[in-house]
Amino acid sequence: MFTSTPSHLTAFHSLSLLPPLSPPQPNPFREINKRTIPTITISVSVKKIGLSPFRLRVSANSQAAPASAEASKLSSIPSEMKAWVYGEYGGVDVLKFDSKVSVPEVKEDQVLVKVVAAALNPVDFKRRQGKFKATDSPLPTVPGYDVAGVVVKVGSQVKDLKVGDEVYGDINEKALDGPEQFGSLAEYTAVQEKLLAPKPKNLDFVQAAGLPLAIETAYEGLERTGFSAGKSILVLNGAGGVGSLVIQLAKQVFGASKVAATSSTGKLELLKSLGVDLAIDYTKENFEDLPEKFDVVYDAIGQCDKAVKVVKEGGSVVVLTGAVTPPGFRFVVTSNGGVLRKLNPYLESGKVKPVIDPKGPFPFTKVVEAFSYIETNRATGKVVVHPIP
Repeated sequence: MFTSTPSHLTAFHSLSLLPPLSPPQPNPFREINKRTIPTITISVSVKKIGLSPFRLRVSANSQAAPASAEASKLSSIPSEMKAWVYGEYGGVDVLKFDSKVSVPEVKEDQVLVKVVAAALNPVDFKRRQGKFKATDSPLPTVPGYDVAGVVVKVGSQVKDLKVGDEVYGDINEKALDGPEQFGSLAEYTAVQEKLLAPKPKNLDFVQAAGLPLAIETAYEGLERTGFSAGKSILVLNGAGGVGSLVIQLAKQVFGASKVAATSSTGKLELLKSLGVDLAIDYTKENFEDLPEKFDVVYDAIGQCDKAVKVVKEGGSVVVLTGAVTPPGFRFVVTSNGGVLRKLNPYLESGKVKPVIDPKGPFPFTKVVEAFSYIETNRATGKVVVHPIP
């Protein structure tokens, strides 16, 4: 069970730990809501996802999954839930499983989602390490940005969503500025209606959970560059969570004339399956030595100093991590359910497909292992946590 007094742990990357907390205060996760509210209990039955020869889950089934399988049993929303929490910043060892976390209250513009699957992103572990604690929400924190699940309660001002709707989204409008204290690595999470979209009918919850933050980041980055039909793009780390979606959006949504991308040797075929015209093995070639230049370079790995060498004059370099060298620019994604709604037709047609790391999904009991894995920076596509009790 989570306690408010931190243990003495060694922080990752020489991060300083928070000073000792004052004597135990009332824990915000222990505010018991005694009301009994009708809701839906999820009985998850995830469809098998087709595997490519490289054991990569890259799929978009044409058959819709029946909602009744996920929302068939009525019961009451409990006052407490199981969740992963941390009360101090540091390495994976600050993560604690707590079976008595208070189910979050729903504000007027929010819905309560019974979480079926959640996904991890680099921002999750950077936040836990304290990289942006100056703008973070108060500790203790339930981590997790990406969610896929079923609406079980709606606020008084919610207009479009209703109980029983299958939804997905990034629950934090601003990734670094006051993210939610109650994240998605829990049985329930409260989310603003405007941040959610209906789950694509052909995707299961695991696939849907792996999309929101990454696909919104990919889309917003391309929009900020003014990317349009006929332009060329080079994607660095094309097999990653964001990179794999930049490739597909550039080709299928924006109409790129040429898409090049980098990866290690074992992931070149994945790049080609996603629509890459020029797959570059970074273990054997230096992309900065390419004779051709690109209208846009999307740097999802942190090599802006090299990326600027292969961008055309007047072109753009999108930078997600690492130092920025002009004309490179960095941005922080703004979560927007409207973007997901706009992209749903491309997902439902199979033109854009989620890529789920073959080591997953990680069960809810293995969240520490899931964090450790994503922090190796070796994941292919997205790291998903499922099932969630």
